Amino acid sequence: MPQIIPIRDLKNTSEISEMCHAVSEPIFVTKNGYGDMVVMSMETYEERMRLLDVYTRLAAAEDQIKAGNVMPADDSIRRLREKHGL
Repeated sequence: MPQIIPIRDLKNTSEISEMCHAVSEPIFVTKNGYGDMVVMSMETYEERMRLLDVYTRLAAAEDQIKAGNVMPADDSIRRLREKHGL
């Protein structure tokens, strides 16, 4: 379940840092009852960025498949071996 805190709680920086590292998910910060910001640990942020990169690459690969930009695996391996002299 997501954690939600009011913006006034941000003055407790050590406590917020501990929360971020304890839950490994974003903490939502509200201002006047509405969503305003998201705070997370560096580890959580980096993991999210890695996942985003994977999803982006998968989407690009799926687009290539839909466009017909594919070849049999044997042909692909042969071309790689020729390219790299293996």
